[in-house]
Amino acid sequence: MAAHSLSATSITRPELKQFNLNKSALGLHISLRSQWLGTIAMNKFSLQSSSIRPLFTRRRRISATISFSLPTSKPDRTDATEKIPRWSSKAIKSFAMSELEARKIKSPTTDTEALLMGILIEGTSFASKFLRANGITLLKVRDEILKLRGKPEMFFFSPEHPPLTEAAQRALDWAIDEKLKSGENGEITTTHLLLGLWRQEESPGHQVLAALGFNDEKAKELDSLISEPGFVEDS
Repeated sequence: MAAHSLSATSITRPELKQFNLNKSALGLHISLRSQWLGTIAMNKFSLQSSSIRPLFTRRRRISATISFSLPTSKPDRTDATEKIPRWSSKAIKSFAMSELEARKIKSPTTDTEALLMGILIEGTSFASKFLRANGITLLKVRDEILKLRGKPEMFFFSPEHPPLTEAAQRALDWAIDEKLKSGENGEITTTHLLLGLWRQEESPGHQVLAALGFNDEKAKELDSLISEPGFVEDS
């Protein structure tokens, strides 16, 4: 077959006498003129045309909201104290990430295993560095969670802010209580949060940590480190 030349305005074939190509703000308009079919207008190539939008699947947007404090089941506990301990920015970010991870695994609640993932995803705190130094990584944690929970239901969607389970709330409360008992100034750190979830022995977060080699000896090591004078989250 002989080669045919194609330009923006015509095709040199006998059966197609005219080929018009016009660009506009709405997209691409093409018209073909045939000696048998007459004029054929085509206007379905626009990326902005609503005719092709249904071809793209809309995905549910996932977002996380970061507050300046974390939930507590004992709001009156710190009212009588002169100095109310504050959560560090890294602990707050870890908590926000845990809510997001709970939604990713399609959990109706934020449990201790989500708190653990949040700590690792934040990635810059002393607790996250300690975990990684001991071989406990985010990928390994996710694998263990999949073993515990199984595959999530495809058509289930978590709430925007999955509520804390009792075990997860106890982990947060333990962290606050320990900071108050210490009598030290400073913030409640991500390390306090990690130790708090380890204390919840029947929780999935504790089970995941234990499966990956975390134990009471490592918990004591962490506890001694945060008890040292001058300990800060960035250390």
